[in-house]
Amino acid sequence: MYGLVFDAGSTHTALYVYQWSADKENGTGIVSQVESCTVNGSGISSYADNPAGAGASLKPCLAKAMTVIPAEQQGETPTYLGATAGMRLLREQNSTKAEQVFAEVSKAIREFPVDFRGAQILTGNEEGSFGWITINYLLETLIKYSFTGKWTHPPVENVVGALDLGGASTQITFLPGTTTDDKNTTRALLRLYGTDYSVYTHSYLCYGEKEVLKRLLASLHKDGLYVQNISHPCYPKGYQENITIAEIYDSPCVPTPSMLSPAQILTVTGTGNPAACRTAILKLFNFTCGANRTCGFDGVYQPPVRGQFFAFSAFYYNLHFLNLTEEQSLSSVNDTVWKFCSRSWMTLQKDFPTRNRIHLRDSCAASSYVLTLLLQGYKFDDRTWLNIHFRKQVSNVDVGWTLGYMLNLTNMIPSETPQKVAWLPKSRWIAATVILATTVILIFCLIVAVCYWKDSSGYESL
Repeated sequence: MYGLVFDAGSTHTALYVYQWSADKENGTGIVSQVESCTVNGSGISSYADNPAGAGASLKPCLAKAMTVIPAEQQGETPTYLGATAGMRLLREQNSTKAEQVFAEVSKAIREFPVDFRGAQILTGNEEGSFGWITINYLLETLIKYSFTGKWTHPPVENVVGALDLGGASTQITFLPGTTTDDKNTTRALLRLYGTDYSVYTHSYLCYGEKEVLKRLLASLHKDGLYVQNISHPCYPKGYQENITIAEIYDSPCVPTPSMLSPAQILTVTGTGNPAACRTAILKLFNFTCGANRTCGFDGVYQPPVRGQFFAFSAFYYNLHFLNLTEEQSLSSVNDTVWKFCSRSWMTLQKDFPTRNRIHLRDSCAASSYVLTLLLQGYKFDDRTWLNIHFRKQVSNVDVGWTLGYMLNLTNMIPSETPQKVAWLPKSRWIAATVILATTVILIFCLIVAVCYWKDSSGYESL
C-alpha cells in the first residue's frame, strides 16, 4: 500500500510518498519512505493573490509520485495535504484568500487518480504532536515486536522529545517528568498501542526562522528610529542591499507602523558583530514569567526539559551548514557560530561560492537564533545540550510531522495493543532454521572434501 502527504509549509511545499506491506497488521517499523519531492516555488500561502498558481505548483511532484505507485494501486492511495503556520497566518490576514488557495490545491490534486481525503490547516499543537509521533514511531520507542510475534512496550524513558523549527512557527513536544495544575499548560492526550501519553506541546507562532528574520530587521529599524539606513550586526561586514518597507512589514508578525510608506527604500548594511547580533535577537523574546511559574518565553508555561530530544527541520539545516550536527559540545558550537558571524562578506563568498546568496547572508542570524531559542527560550544548558540530536532522517525517512499525520488519519496506530503480529508460524521458523543449518553443514563438508582432494593430489595443502 502507498500513501501521499503534502507538507505545505510557510517557505516551501514537499510531497512524501510512503509505503507499507498490506498483508501485515498495524504496527511499528513497517512504513518506509520511498520518494520525496520538493515543489518549486514558495509555500502555498505565497499564492494568496494567484490561487491557481498554488494548485499548478503541485502537479509536477504528483506526476513524479504516479511513476512510483503502480497504476492499479493509485486509486486506493490515501492522499492528504496539511498546511502549517504560513496558511495559519494567511487565514488570520484574509480567510477568503486562504479558502481560495485551498480550493485550487484540492482541485489540482483531484486531477490525479488518487484517493484524495482533503486539505486542512494543522493547529500548532497538532504539528508538534504529529512530529513527536513520527520520531518515536521511527525509533520504535512506542512499541516493538519480536520474531515470535510478541508485542513489547519499551521503557517510557526511551521516548524522546521533538523540536521543530519551520518558517513561521516552532514547536517543542516532550513527556514532562512531573504533572502540573497550570491552567494554561498545553497537553496532548494520546493513546497509542494501548498506552496513554500525556505530552507537553506548544507551538510559538511568529517564531519560525523566516518570520524571526523579518522581526529582527524591523526591530533594528525601530531601534534606529526608523531612519533610512539600517546597521545589521548579523549580516556579514561588507554586505549591503536596498529593500523597501513593504518587504519587511508584510506579515501579521510584523505589522507596518502607520507613519511608514510601503514604497520607501531602505539601505541595510552588515556590520558582522556577533555580540550585538545575539543581543538584538534576545530582544525578540519576552522572558518574564508570572509569580511561582516556570516558563519558556512570552509567559508560556513549560516544564523543565527532560530526556533525549531530536531536533529537525531548520534546527538541523542551520547547524548542519556549519558542520555542527555531530554531537559537539555547547562551547564548541558557540565558538564556531561566533567565528562564522565575525567573517566578512567577501570571505564568505570566496569560501562558499555555491551557497545561495540569501542563505549565506542569513546564516549567522539563523544559527544565532537557533542557539538563543534552544538555550534561553527552551532552557537547555551545558548539561542537557548533549541530549539534543540534530537529524534530517531516521531509518531513511525524513523527520517531520507528515508521517505521524498519515499514521493518525489512516488509523495505522491502533489505540489498543495488537494481540499478535502477522508473522511466520513457529513451525515454519523451526523448519527454516533446520534448512539453514543443514545447508551450512553441507557447504562445510564440501570445502573439507575439496581441500582433502587437493592434498591427496600433490597440491600444497591449504
